[in-house]
Amino acid sequence: MKKVIITALAATMICSAQAQKKTESGGYPITPVPFTSVKVTDAFWGQRLKASREVTIPLAFSKCEETGRYENFVKAANPSSEYVVGGLSFDDTDVYKTIEGASYSMQIYPDKKLEKYIDSVLVIVAAAQEPDGYLFTARTMNPEHPHEWAGSERWEKVEDLSHEFYNLGHMVEGAIAYYQATGKRNFLDIAIKYADCVDREIGDAPGKQVKVPGHQIAEMALAKLYLVTGDKKYLNLAKFFLDKRGYTERTDEYSQAHKPVLEQDEAVGHAVRAAYMYSGMADVAALTGDTGYIHAIDRIWDNVVTKKLYITGGIGATSHGEAFGKNYELPNMSAYCETCAAIGNVYWNYRLFLLHGESKYYDVLERTLYNGLISGISLDGGAFFYPNPLESIGQHQRQPWFGCACCPSNVCRFIPSLPGYIYAVHDHDLYVNLFMSNTSDMKVQGKTVSIVQKTEYPWKGDVQITVNPKGKHTFALKLRVPGWVQDEVVPSNLYKYTDNKDLSYQVKVNGKQVESKLEKGYFTINRAWKKGDVVDVHFDMEPRTVRANNKVEADRGKVSVERGPIVYCAEWPDNDFSVLSVFMNRKPEFTIERKDDLLYGINQIKTEAQTLLYDESGRLQTKDVSLTLIPYYAWAHRGSGEMAVWLPQDLSATRPVMPPTVTSNATVTASHQVRSISAINDGLLPADENDRSVPYYHWWPKEGTTEWITYEFTSPAKISSSSVFWYDDGPWGGCRVPESWKIYYKNNSGEWNAVQNTTEYSTVKGENNRVKFEPVTTTAVKMEVVLPEKNAAGLFEWSVE
Repeated sequence: MKKVIITALAATMICSAQAQKKTESGGYPITPVPFTSVKVTDAFWGQRLKASREVTIPLAFSKCEETGRYENFVKAANPSSEYVVGGLSFDDTDVYKTIEGASYSMQIYPDKKLEKYIDSVLVIVAAAQEPDGYLFTARTMNPEHPHEWAGSERWEKVEDLSHEFYNLGHMVEGAIAYYQATGKRNFLDIAIKYADCVDREIGDAPGKQVKVPGHQIAEMALAKLYLVTGDKKYLNLAKFFLDKRGYTERTDEYSQAHKPVLEQDEAVGHAVRAAYMYSGMADVAALTGDTGYIHAIDRIWDNVVTKKLYITGGIGATSHGEAFGKNYELPNMSAYCETCAAIGNVYWNYRLFLLHGESKYYDVLERTLYNGLISGISLDGGAFFYPNPLESIGQHQRQPWFGCACCPSNVCRFIPSLPGYIYAVHDHDLYVNLFMSNTSDMKVQGKTVSIVQKTEYPWKGDVQITVNPKGKHTFALKLRVPGWVQDEVVPSNLYKYTDNKDLSYQVKVNGKQVESKLEKGYFTINRAWKKGDVVDVHFDMEPRTVRANNKVEADRGKVSVERGPIVYCAEWPDNDFSVLSVFMNRKPEFTIERKDDLLYGINQIKTEAQTLLYDESGRLQTKDVSLTLIPYYAWAHRGSGEMAVWLPQDLSATRPVMPPTVTSNATVTASHQVRSISAINDGLLPADENDRSVPYYHWWPKEGTTEWITYEFTSPAKISSSSVFWYDDGPWGGCRVPESWKIYYKNNSGEWNAVQNTTEYSTVKGENNRVKFEPVTTTAVKMEVVLPEKNAAGLFEWSVE
């Protein structure tokens, strides 16, 4: 069966000759070179692609088996009122996304065994589909008692929690990828049936329901399905989903439904949903010619890059709603920066480049790709971050899977498609957007051109490009000159370099230097190319210090360090002092050390600095230290400990090491023993009740129970007071201050006795709650907490004196 390769809508970035034929009303003006035409030979990215193929994708399939994802389809094929529907309403998508990633991989590395395995999975998926095409195992396996998020009827909660349209979107994406990889229609036909079911029941026509996706992605997928099938109803449905947003029952910022999409000008709400919607708007705009969508996403993009973008390219400041924060709200330790959001940010910026042809979108894309995205995947491909914070005291570690496994399965489908982001073509222009060793073949004005790119980027700024046209061919080679070479951290004043360094670049053709005025960020070489022509590009690469706009409170008085596209951080294994107490020199000097045997090969950056600490008498001291920095993406591979991207350079931003207390070295145990328990004796207090920049511990989802925490001291200690700063995320979160609390101490017989308090046990939100009691000498103390009847409780800090 003829294989259909489509143009660059969504993660795949796959193109075909048919899709490259632009029409006046549709199709991106710039066409990417498909990943199937690019063979990556790069050491840096080659290792990532190999890990994806050999570790990540097999792991995701195995987790789909272990966690009952496949079993859900089996149950849906044989429904029963006895089934207890658990998990999440979108668990089906982990299967679809993993198949999508495997399909991309098979297009480069054919694997008949893997193909046979996927076919066996699709037999199970097909059996779960209802006769009219509806496929949502969270309802179908037990129609009488479906998933609690599903609603009693189809589409009842699709704008809220059911994710029925979200499931459709990922199903379509996976089905198209598998069709492209194998030529088989088994998955594609399933997806078309479900899309037709939605199209029959959703819309403006009489008898249809007006609903929009609660979680966006169907917009991108349906635009893609239109290109594969040629059936415009799918494009119309994608446009319907966008145009009706803000006019249905859902009108909140969390789901980007607070305004009609054409009126929006600020990135708000759930960051992944937002990035997917903005990408879908670009797709529909490209295919319909509706410039209103473009104007809207241009405005929103400007808001993000000027006020809401992390230095790592991450988006989404807060765990509350996995959402964008307010303008300039960019906390570090509590930064959410979901891996899926980073992937969505790449999708969105990629599409904006395809629309506008400006390098600034690739500057953001590259920053995200090398930092905030791949930090979400361990170097061996077997563990993942959900959020990607910029600071840690050791409470963050990658995991091999999550109950909500959207990030691992999303990584599966993104990494194999990466080669499709390197090149693009528009008429007689050939764009070189990313720098990595590869060989590729493409068409420029209908003629074949082969490219060989050799580089050690991102460690070195030298790139060699050999151009091999089939016969003499005149076209323009457009080389992206990264913003970091041009003294621009991001395309705004959100971040600025502070070291007054003046980097330069140089381009040679066949050994002779050439000049060109930059146009939209590209260095253009327009000439008659012949086989064997060599372009040598050199970008100066030096460590740079960066400051954030002073309106970013979390970064005020601090600097970050980067070199080329790589953001660096300080981590505990490389430094025998608290990296959170480091104090940077006003004019730091840096050295580079290559470490081929560390973290799959990295460049370390070293500089002289100081640390601040209090001695036992409370006197502030300084200590000279040698500070070692590693790439941010590589942190948390060597155990739990401190890490920081932003490092104090002003005294006002310093955080001296506090003198040890009776609790700082105590052993902590709790009724709910989780990694975040380390927060309760870290010495960090929030600025107020709304501050989420410091770690906290909670008992969620427990409600109405009596819980406890104990400190075991290293030696007997005399104590007479205790303070607690409660964590309360009301009104929207699940934690409130407790009903009551009480302190116990362990007597000489090992029994717990209540202290004799001389002041009241208070439970005030937003302040330290201190209780005094008659002095006791003990080796252990326990806090007993009674949770509210219908809420959990938590705390930032518990101290004993």
